[in-house]
Amino acid sequence: MKNIYVLLDTNVLLDEITRREPFYDNAANIISLAKLGRFTALVSASAITDMYYIACKELKDKTLVMSRLKALLKTVEIAAVTGVEIHRAINLDWTDFEDCVQYTAGKNLAVSYIITRDPDGFAASEIPVVRPEKFLDMITID
Repeated sequence: MKNIYVLLDTNVLLDEITRREPFYDNAANIISLAKLGRFTALVSASAITDMYYIACKELKDKTLVMSRLKALLKTVEIAAVTGVEIHRAINLDWTDFEDCVQYTAGKNLAVSYIITRDPDGFAASEIPVVRPEKFLDMITID
């Protein structure tokens, strides 16, 4: 799956940052495989502030959260969110605006997959949406 670009949803990255069980292992394995160069992992720029806010509320340790975010961003590339992506998301009128913004950022970069634990949030996606465990199965078969 080299030269494959995947967009990681906020929930998957939060699983890794907060060590959220029972989801942490899948998220950590995805990040490890990205670090090994099996594929390129992306996160939308807009998701980073959401992750920081939510992780700080969960972990109650801003220094720890910032440290884990910095480590994560050594592996995961940032997909820009500009006015173009925001306007596209508004015009698509999805139920979950945050997911729609991520989708438009991924669509702009022609990602191959969106990896999420909430596929229903991406029900209208033209990009294939897979759960973390399914993506791990796919990548280990490849």
